[in-house]
Amino acid sequence: MEVGVRILGVILRILNLLFAPFFWLMSRDRRPLPRPPQPLLLRSATSLAGAVKSGEITSEGLVSAYIDHIKTVNPLLNAVVEERYRAALEDAKAVDRKIEEAKRNGALKQLFEGRPLLGVPFTVKESCSLSGLSNAVGCLENAGRRATIDGEAVRLVKEAGAIPLLVSNTPELCLGWETTNLLRGATNNPYDFNRTPGGSSGGEAALLACGASPLSVSSDIAGSIRIPAAFCGIFGHKPTPGIIPIEGHIPTLSDENYPRFLTVGPMTRKAEDLPLLMNIMAGENRHKLNLDEPVRIEDIRVHYMTDAGESIALLNVDDSIRHGILNAVKYLEKECGSKICEEKFKDLEDSVEISVSVFFAMKDIPNMLQDPTNPKVDKSLAVELIKYMFGGGSRSLQGLGFTLIHRNNLFIPESRNKYYSDKAHKLREEMTRVLGTDGVLLYPVFNGLAHRHNQVFFRASGVLYTMVFNILGMPATSVPVGWHDGLPVAVQVIAAPNQDRLCLAVAKQLEIAFGGWRPPLPA
Repeated sequence: MEVGVRILGVILRILNLLFAPFFWLMSRDRRPLPRPPQPLLLRSATSLAGAVKSGEITSEGLVSAYIDHIKTVNPLLNAVVEERYRAALEDAKAVDRKIEEAKRNGALKQLFEGRPLLGVPFTVKESCSLSGLSNAVGCLENAGRRATIDGEAVRLVKEAGAIPLLVSNTPELCLGWETTNLLRGATNNPYDFNRTPGGSSGGEAALLACGASPLSVSSDIAGSIRIPAAFCGIFGHKPTPGIIPIEGHIPTLSDENYPRFLTVGPMTRKAEDLPLLMNIMAGENRHKLNLDEPVRIEDIRVHYMTDAGESIALLNVDDSIRHGILNAVKYLEKECGSKICEEKFKDLEDSVEISVSVFFAMKDIPNMLQDPTNPKVDKSLAVELIKYMFGGGSRSLQGLGFTLIHRNNLFIPESRNKYYSDKAHKLREEMTRVLGTDGVLLYPVFNGLAHRHNQVFFRASGVLYTMVFNILGMPATSVPVGWHDGLPVAVQVIAAPNQDRLCLAVAKQLEIAFGGWRPPLPA
């Protein structure tokens, strides 16, 4: 570990310990948790799609039920940026008319051909672009800006018959692991309003966890799907890059590595919905993943690591997460017959340096200090920090923190960038070879459970467990495997590139074993 990284890590560990009582004292939101959703909203999207097709429920009734529930929970969550409820209901009524007409004409099968989500609602992370709705992505200077077209992945889900309800909150330009910004404020974790749902897909995760959405189109460039999924006890999959189109995502970079790091992907409450949504969002690329090919769990080789390595500079992985990984390994071995492999990936201990060096070597990374009125001039970081402290800043503290990391490269000398880039290449080759076409790695998603609002500044080292797999281009799924003190516990399932189906199969098996998602239950 680099000396500068080690020193900074030790400082943050000390500050995390010193400020823990402060964050506890500031946890004063005692509002009751949202009411549980009605039984209809507990069902998987796959089941709901079947119910609409069979006539068990109407699309209008389903969409209306979700809208009513969102209206109940959003005042507690602050997850919705902008909605299209009236238009969604009109869309649902049109679907019901088409279904009735198809039944009369004996053409129901043809109507649903290529539309496996016909009549089912879904929600969209604001950065993924839903035409006509807000596209500001948490930036004050972009207030009022709207998407003129759908992001490509959103278009594919709509083409499959699904009905969009809203766009949800993110950090500024998705540059943060807590969902908060000066334009919309902070989104709350539905299991404890004093805690964050994570970021940058935190708005989506909060809604899904409440049963206020069955499906989500989200994005991940450094854990932005997996961390919120873990903090909110749902399923989130970061696909192999290059499979799901990212056109229409905000922000976008011109650097050739950007589409290798950023992925658009699904978040769901039920594991069975992940392959359904993946097949839809992958479009013409779906054949590359063979998601419909059966996976025999007993044939899977399971590697596991409960941390990236011991270091005084890193926060320890919470015991509940360690136990979650070990319990999952034990179940897969004893109950499923999977082969457990003891080989570890030692170079993951350099995940911080690998991730930061490679990520910040990209060009066109958003400059959070650029003056919107004069793009050639940068604002002073010190001045912006002072303005923020007095309530007059144009950037959130998280956005300014990102700028600070970007400018100093986390104290990693520029001369070391090639060394860590080469190390990333070798690690990708090693993991691809070792995992092959039948191996997975069980690993933490983050070093702890959902933390309190603003605590990310002292706990950000936890992103080393997700960000490195964006750099390596490997698929990974966040899977809920239990609970601790009322908060979800999750593990990450990682596979070699294009072996996403292994991640999804293991996720489904672990859902059977450990129960998967459960909605917040008021005391």
